[in-house]
Amino acid sequence: MRALLASSIGVTCAALLALPFALPDDGPADRRQLAGSQAADLPGGLPGATRSLPLIPLDRSAQRQDRAVSQPAQRGLRSRGVEPFSLVGVVWDDPRAVLEGRVQVRTRAAGTRAWSRWQDLDAHSADGADPGAAENRTHGSTAPLWVGASDGVEARVRPTGGALPAGLRLDLVDPGAEPPRGSSRAPAATLELPELTRAETEAEALAQPQTQAEAARGGARPHIGARPRIVLRKGWGADEKLKEKGNVYTKTIKAAFVHHSASGNGYSCSQSGSVLRSIYRYHVKSSGWRDFGYNFAVDKCGNVYEGRAGGVAKPVLGAHTLGFNSDSMGIAVLGTFSSTAPPAAAVNAVAKLTAWKLGLHGADPKGTTYLTSAGGNLHKKGTAVRLNVISGHRDGFATECPGGRLYQRLGTARWTAAHFQGR
Repeated sequence: MRALLASSIGVTCAALLALPFALPDDGPADRRQLAGSQAADLPGGLPGATRSLPLIPLDRSAQRQDRAVSQPAQRGLRSRGVEPFSLVGVVWDDPRAVLEGRVQVRTRAAGTRAWSRWQDLDAHSADGADPGAAENRTHGSTAPLWVGASDGVEARVRPTGGALPAGLRLDLVDPGAEPPRGSSRAPAATLELPELTRAETEAEALAQPQTQAEAARGGARPHIGARPRIVLRKGWGADEKLKEKGNVYTKTIKAAFVHHSASGNGYSCSQSGSVLRSIYRYHVKSSGWRDFGYNFAVDKCGNVYEGRAGGVAKPVLGAHTLGFNSDSMGIAVLGTFSSTAPPAAAVNAVAKLTAWKLGLHGADPKGTTYLTSAGGNLHKKGTAVRLNVISGHRDGFATECPGGRLYQRLGTARWTAAHFQGR
């Protein structure tokens, strides 16, 4: 999900400047400390919040003595108690600025004195709306990291290139509690789109212009997989007051870009709704997008979730692959798959989802197509690029996403999706 820009290749593996591993714990959060930290509870009394804490220079002695510092200053946050949170990310002012550095956090499990190991945040952002699209990022941001229920945090950012971007801050996201059963925000299990019969799916497809044209040319039944079970936004507790009003659509869906969320693998499937609410809030409140960036999400158990609003069967314009959001869809597999293999259930869910959604638009999952670049670091604006109908994020942008291990499984997803389409 995050770009590995050429300017930072190689330097991000540089040795981290030594810092004390354990610093004094400041104890319970001081509410006065958080007063100016953009505490932002959801409207209407709904649970959830985003809190921002500025990252300060860590080498204070050098500053006091007005000595020249040979390396650009590190910034961070000394260990402290904070309001409860479950997801963390680093944000800065200019969305065009690149954070060339190593970003690490460690957290304290809520209600305990147990601190985690230091964990890396993927620093190089590549997701977002295309230039000139209906939305733009308002801040730069790392990938968010899911850490589970926590009430203490420590952070450090060591530059590996030039100076760090201005306005660096740590955003702590509380997803809120799961919706109670029987409420208007009912549990995901009761708010799914059930599987449709083949006849119902084909009837739905006839509303799609490309599928109609294909059927008319060949006189054959459209190749469309059965619609999978999809947990709707209401099912995972998305608060619609967070997003911008209205929805934006593209013309068709010619390709699917597969991502990993790069938010870590330390979640259970029962926590998937919390992970999604956290990422949604981070995308909107921290990165400044109009809505959740991906069209769909898939968890490690193979559950499929509606991402960006606008209708699961419609060609909703997302903010998932900079330069190629038009005429495409984005699917994020929740987790980090650079060195960890994705579960077979997740890969199979990607295949089922693409067999249905691509089939609605007459696309063969094991075929290729052309998309025109809106501009990025891999393909110049206006370039017609040949892509696999099911591509990885890295095929449209210079990035490690969707992680090497998930990228290796895309061939399996293509052939399985084609099988589900009856090809």
